[in-house]
Amino acid sequence: AFFERKDTFALGVCNGCQMMSNLHDIIPGAEMWPHFVKNSSEQFESRLVMVQIPENPSMFLTGMNGSHLPVVVAHGEGRAEFRDIAHAQQAILNKQVVMCFEDNHGELTDTYPYNPNGSSLGITGLTTPDGRFTIMMPHPERIFRTVANSWHPEEWGEDSAWMRMFRNAR
Repeated sequence: AFFERKDTFALGVCNGCQMMSNLHDIIPGAEMWPHFVKNSSEQFESRLVMVQIPENPSMFLTGMNGSHLPVVVAHGEGRAEFRDIAHAQQAILNKQVVMCFEDNHGELTDTYPYNPNGSSLGITGLTTPDGRFTIMMPHPERIFRTVANSWHPEEWGEDSAWMRMFRNAR
């Protein structure tokens, strides 16, 4: 009933992402979501990586489309495993992909270590068509203040670009 209501929203990060992806049958619009399995490296991965945010309807990422941002990953089971490659392709066409790993040239990547879990097409976050339910493996909540960055553009001030995600939710 919670997911059917029009006045609800949820964000699943890391373990929450895994949990919500396993509830895809009861979340309207989540039918194409993957299951998250052991990283291709077969080890826990914890580091700062770069992601890009494509055009998507997520209420959390409003106004962040086109961003290229550093974010923390910390997971052993973060590889997106789609039931069918057509689901990944449809999620891209439906603009349900909200976050992808990128390399040091700003290009989507499947290459380790830029893509720490081995997810195809670099996919590491998705949303529902209405944008109310969003899942992602990286941890933006760990880096929403600039003091958590070793370097940041001076114009960021005290808040990193990830703070916008939380202000959008508010």
